[in-house]
Amino acid sequence: MLQPKKTKFRRQQKGRMKGEAQRGNQLSFGSFGIKTLDAKWITGRQIEAARIAVTRYMQRQGQIWIRIFPDKPITKKPAEVRMGKGKGAPEGFVAPVTPGRVLIEVEGVSFEIAKEALRLAAQKLPVTTKFIVRRDYDPSQNV
Repeated sequence: MLQPKKTKFRRQQKGRMKGEAQRGNQLSFGSFGIKTLDAKWITGRQIEAARIAVTRYMQRQGQIWIRIFPDKPITKKPAEVRMGKGKGAPEGFVAPVTPGRVLIEVEGVSFEIAKEALRLAAQKLPVTTKFIVRRDYDPSQNV
């Protein structure tokens, strides 16, 4: 499961996720990718499930890049605990994503394989996504 090796602080405030993604909103590595249309927290487990879905479908050919990393600690108090007594213990890590953020990129497979692999990955994620293709992609050079 994805999580940072070390953090400066054990707990973090929730924060706000307003507006569109300012960075990480263009394809940088692969020819195909999925872009989120919602603002949500994505957990390390969800990212890992999506990664496994893609690699299984592509039968370990081509290359994938995961463009998000869960580095925000999320805390939770135990069930039936009264108000007060401080913030809860860290429960796990999430990656906050805003609309327009590229989540996964794929290279080295045909358009059809990439589209289906990324569709399967999108089903594992809590956000609605959009399949995107590099602007200079040439379908005649099918791998």
